[in-house]
Amino acid sequence: MQRLIPTGDAARPVAFAETPQPVPEPGEALIKVEAFAPNRGETFLLEDPRPGLLPGKDIAGLVVQAAADGSGPATGTRVVGHPAHGGWAEYAAVPTHSLAVLPDGVDSTRAAALPLAGITALRLLRTAGSLTGRRVLLTGASGGVGHYVTELAVGAGAELTAVSATPARGERLAGLGATVVHDVAAAKGPFDVVLESTGGPDLPLALSKVRPGGLLVWFGQASRTPVTLDFFHLLGGPERVTIRHFHYAGAPYGPDLEALVGLVERGRLHPEIGRVADWSQTAGTLVDLRERRIRGKAVLLTGGAR
Repeated sequence: MQRLIPTGDAARPVAFAETPQPVPEPGEALIKVEAFAPNRGETFLLEDPRPGLLPGKDIAGLVVQAAADGSGPATGTRVVGHPAHGGWAEYAAVPTHSLAVLPDGVDSTRAAALPLAGITALRLLRTAGSLTGRRVLLTGASGGVGHYVTELAVGAGAELTAVSATPARGERLAGLGATVVHDVAAAKGPFDVVLESTGGPDLPLALSKVRPGGLLVWFGQASRTPVTLDFFHLLGGPERVTIRHFHYAGAPYGPDLEALVGLVERGRLHPEIGRVADWSQTAGTLVDLRERRIRGKAVLLTGGAR
């Protein structure tokens, strides 16, 4: 079968290779991949790929071999999945606890855009707690996670301010009900909750806008710049603020995928997909994703996607 593997070349991060079809473990189903969605974080891993790296965590497709242990969906079922690796291929072996069945009303393209960003958004908002009537600041809001957080938080009754780098990237967020600003300094606090994903100088600035006793959830460092906090500067800012480190990972993912698919089916969540292309265009798409030339998610089709 064909698979995309890292090249180590920043200008052409992946190339096709012929590899054996994966052999599923007893608790895994074999999926014929119809669509997959790369994440910007994966583009960073490809800059200096570790030996044996098989990228790909967000896929949708068809079960062609059900799990041997009897768990999970039957052969012939359309699914969305979140494997640990190996999704940029014609076939992928996925643990059944990280699969969700797709209803007829949710196509593979939208489904593939859900897993990592959608699961991150769901778990991030659970970490933040009830948002009804609360003022929330979201930094780095232009990507897939930011879109999902915005739609879900506004839908939950939050008064959300989203930081988007450019007016064009902020248009969709404003349409979802967010107040959009283009740098953290312009955000008018205080905020009950700050969801911070850029790092660098933005985190201390965002922290200064948290109300006394509020919460900052740190869930990324998209700027790739470390954060410096000054203890004495904090003494002059908000008191008793909690800073909580967040990382989305932790199987099982199936229940969250099922929740996300249900939200899409009911029209309560709308994946923002900035590019849909054949997977022969994956290398160029990865470069554009890394350089922020794609708004929202990019989805690559291997053929036969519904």
